[in-house]
Amino acid sequence: MTDLGLYLAKRTVNKAEVSRRTGISKSRLTQLTSNDSAKLRADELYLIALAINADPGEMFKELFEGVGLKGKKDK
Repeated sequence: MTDLGLYLAKRTVNKAEVSRRTGISKSRLTQLTSNDSAKLRADELYLIALAINADPGEMFKELFEGVGLKGKKDK
């Protein structure tokens, strides 16, 4: 399961409802939630956040918390 899949599972989100509200196909949502090689586009993240009443910025931070610049030192 992908980070998006875990995020949606924690919130018991109905993917069929998200698909209906966003226009993102159910098959695409399945890819995004179960296939680590599927790349989530910014517009998809934004639409999903709106559909589940989540703050897009907070959702972005949670999904991509492990992403950082190389060589960045913690202060």
